[in-house]
Amino acid sequence: MEIIHSIFDLIPTQKTMVTIGTFDGVHIGHQKIIEKLVSEAKRNNKKSVLLTFFPHPRMVLQKDVTIKLINTIDERAQYLEKLQLDYLIIHPFSKDFSRLTALDFVRDVLVNQLHISKLIIGYDHHFGKNREGNIEQLTEYSHLYDFTVEEIPAQDIDEVAVSSTKIRKALNNGHLKTANKYLGYHFSLTGTVVNGKKLGGKIGFPTANIHIAEEYKLIPKTGVYLIKSILNNTTVYGMMNIGNRPTVNGKHQTIEVHYFNFKENLYGKKLTIKLLYYLREEQKFDTVAELISQLKKDQEACLNYLKTINL
Repeated sequence: MEIIHSIFDLIPTQKTMVTIGTFDGVHIGHQKIIEKLVSEAKRNNKKSVLLTFFPHPRMVLQKDVTIKLINTIDERAQYLEKLQLDYLIIHPFSKDFSRLTALDFVRDVLVNQLHISKLIIGYDHHFGKNREGNIEQLTEYSHLYDFTVEEIPAQDIDEVAVSSTKIRKALNNGHLKTANKYLGYHFSLTGTVVNGKKLGGKIGFPTANIHIAEEYKLIPKTGVYLIKSILNNTTVYGMMNIGNRPTVNGKHQTIEVHYFNFKENLYGKKLTIKLLYYLREEQKFDTVAELISQLKKDQEACLNYLKTINL
């Protein structure tokens, strides 16, 4: 998969099949669209193109500082690469770009720039200035400019339509199992190990303190999680606490990971942490001894849970 950072940098040598969207989370609904796109493109000797945008349009148009994304842009690219696309275009979204009318977008971008032969989109897709474009307009323009359009119906799980919004809500509420089910993979956090106060080591549970540079990245509900990472090419399990460490009068939210049976120095390293199971909410204990006792119970619960699942 070739990653291109502007629509205008792609000069296709043959006709393309295209899908468009923010694709935050690259969830199972997205995957269904992309798998169809890739399959049809290969079968028809076309190039598969996924056009996405960064920053998220809401960040630009609404100055919506509250929106948090399931994936960072790098994570999104990593998940998409696994789906065997020919091209991923990450186009800079701006106010100027948002002013393109639906017709301008179809004619200037899809037809003249991307040489489109087919557009595959998700259910209820809107595009163009003020989101004026819809499936009816796309169908009309497709006849004018000689390409085809296919709309994929809403993807359902247990009669609940999958969406990035619902996944964000599940993560915020501690419903990790639901979020992972909708994603089709384990939600993850990627960050750099930074110096902490080293309190964990003093009580027998040394932790890696994780700093996530991307402020827009969604941090799920505070509490204790069972996690796994790849360290030195080996899968290592552990538990992670997201919260304010109330027992030791913490003032700021931290992300701390304790790996089981792993004692190497991780300072300065970039880690990807996959969240497997939400264990419990963060608690304030009256004494550090009570905290240590609970951490031992948490570790035992994690190890017992690992015995019950297919890893």
